Amino acid sequence: MNANQILVANIGSTSFKFRLIEMPSERVLAKGGMDRIGHPDSAFKYRIGDAPEQKGSAPFPDYAAAIAFVEKILGGFGRLAAVGFKPVMARGISGTQALDEEVLCAMEAVNTLLPAHNPPYIAAVRSFHATHPGLPCIGTFETAFYDHLPLENRRYPVPLEWESKYGVRRYGFHGASHRYVTQRCAELRGTTQGRLISCHLGGSSSIACVRDGTAINSSWGMTPQSGLPQNNRVGDFDVFALVYLARDLGLGIDAVEKALTTQSGLKGMSGLPSGDIRDIVAAARSGNRDAAAALDIFVGSIRKYLGQFLVEMNGADALIFTAGIGENEPDLRARVCENLGFCGLELAPEANRAALAREAVISTPRSKIEVRVIPTNEEIIIARNAWQKLSA
Repeated sequence: MNANQILVANIGSTSFKFRLIEMPSERVLAKGGMDRIGHPDSAFKYRIGDAPEQKGSAPFPDYAAAIAFVEKILGGFGRLAAVGFKPVMARGISGTQALDEEVLCAMEAVNTLLPAHNPPYIAAVRSFHATHPGLPCIGTFETAFYDHLPLENRRYPVPLEWESKYGVRRYGFHGASHRYVTQRCAELRGTTQGRLISCHLGGSSSIACVRDGTAINSSWGMTPQSGLPQNNRVGDFDVFALVYLARDLGLGIDAVEKALTTQSGLKGMSGLPSGDIRDIVAAARSGNRDAAAALDIFVGSIRKYLGQFLVEMNGADALIFTAGIGENEPDLRARVCENLGFCGLELAPEANRAALAREAVISTPRSKIEVRVIPTNEEIIIARNAWQKLSA
């Protein structure tokens, strides 16, 4: 039996989402996921081929139980060539890697920087190692897309030793998403040459600046706690405000860390129980001034980086919107694109309103900057990289 399938595993703190992809045809054979792993009311949903979607609840006490469930519904892992992962970051390691114990330890070394991301990925990979020791686990780190950032765009204004000895520098994340949509944009435009600005806007948001297929800048800093305001994470924030809160006002470093990583961003600014953009928009339309201000700050932050990258590249050939917000919120896209006539950008209002979760050009034919909606597909990037790693 030929092993020609990649199981792409997208791991969250209490979730396990998967997509089974046949290679090299890239045909999706199955997809689904489990939520609330470790809770008594765990739930699942999946679809195999063209069959109806299945939903239900079942106990998933840990990732090993989730893996066993996926193996059962897929009829075994006999045709798996590898499991592909999208880990975020490791100390001194990037690119596409076999996730052996050395790499997992390098991920553990930066757990403080990624408290919501690295621990669940490490646990899931070790579960695969324990239950299927002969099955390769291959991950493409989110940082990989930014491995060639120019020196001036990756260095902080801190002592040089902090970078060389401790790795304190700007990295970049959402690499698989930005890579997919910029490659797809190049296909649609018929050239790999060009200045692209990719806006991945979702529960976690970022902007990538790409020239001729290579990322040259990003809204991210050293961690996913930086850049744009996130769903419930702070984004850009003055580090001495943290020192002041933790030391002078006596909140303590643990309490401040928790607030900045779980109670901030759109959720914190709006004062709502959720940072989901749909809840923020609904509250703003109902007259909630804090929710409206949160939206204003979010849009302003996007435009700040958009302006920076337009200056850096002396304009742009295309602006891309992707991910949950970018693909489904035409009003927000319109706000981001307001008053950009100085650089020749002209949005087509009707095309923008009609573009919901599908590929579309939403700028006018006269626009000097083409504006596109391109639904992201991180899983196919992970599968391609894993397949290429195995072939090499």
